[in-house]
This record gives sequence, C-alpha cells and structure tokens, in this order.
Amino acid sequence: MTAFTLFHTLVSVLPIGFGLYALVRNGKIDPKTRSGKWYLGTMLAGSLSSFGFIPVLGFTPGQVLTLITITLIAVGMLTLRGRWRTPGYTQTIALTTSFLMLMVFATTETLKRVPISHQLAVGPNDPSLIPVRIALLGIYLLFLGYQMLKIRSEQSPVARLERLIAGYRHAA
Repeated sequence: MTAFTLFHTLVSVLPIGFGLYALVRNGKIDPKTRSGKWYLGTMLAGSLSSFGFIPVLGFTPGQVLTLITITLIAVGMLTLRGRWRTPGYTQTIALTTSFLMLMVFATTETLKRVPISHQLAVGPNDPSLIPVRIALLGIYLLFLGYQMLKIRSEQSPVARLERLIAGYRHAA
C-alpha cells in the first residue's frame, strides 16, 4: 500500500463517522452543524483524492460515481444559500444520497480486501455484493422516507403556528 493509498483510505473513512454521527444526532446531514461541516470537508477531500488513482487505474466507473457524489454535495450546498427553496427536501435528498454513495464505495472496497486470506468479493462487479447493495438501498429508502415525512410535518401549518407562538412567548 502506497502512502497516497493510505492517505486516501484514511480521509475516505472519516466521513463515515461524521455522517453517521450527524444522521443519528440531527436526523440529517446539516451543513450548518459542526458534524455536517466535517462530513462535507472530509467527503470532498476523499472524493478529490480518488482522482489521484487515474494515472494508475485510468478513468473508471468509480470516478464517474465520484463526480456524481461531488455534484450531490454541490447541490446540497447550493440550498444553504437559499438558491433553491429552503434547505429542506433538496438538501436532505442530496446529502443523504451522497452518504449512500459513500457507503457503496466503503462496502465495496472493504469486501474486496476482507478477510485477508479469502476476500468476500473480487471486484466492484462481483455478484456477492448485490445483497449488500440491496440492503444499503433499503436502509437508504427507509431513512430518506423518514426524513421526508419529518420535513413535511415541520412545514405543516400547525407546526408553523406553534413556532410562531413559541417565538412570540420567547420575545415577551
């Protein structure tokens, strides 16, 4: 393992922890929180460092997925400035999907190398990865559905009225 490969691996593992922490603590990856900022920073560093493998491996489907991931992060960040609606649905879908992409990369790379004596997968197209990817997709869809319902309930007229009353009471 080269120094660059080790660097890329270490930087790419960090957003898993930051993303999980943000999802558990806040129910979403929020770029305004410390964990959200760390997730985005380490995610970008890991994504950009993956392009360092192009001279050795060539331009692979992994780099195409990395470009999609960077686009998702950019879309999530555009909503931070209010360019598209509020940072609700668009931001949540984009950043949660970027976490799904991260988990697809992480599980694929891990299962190609573990256990050391007899790896579970020989490459990214190995059929043994299909159940893992289906499980990731299922978890993603369930959690994204939960997030959409939560956003919808927060934007209901009753919730807005409760926030208005709470703000009025706090100001008085």
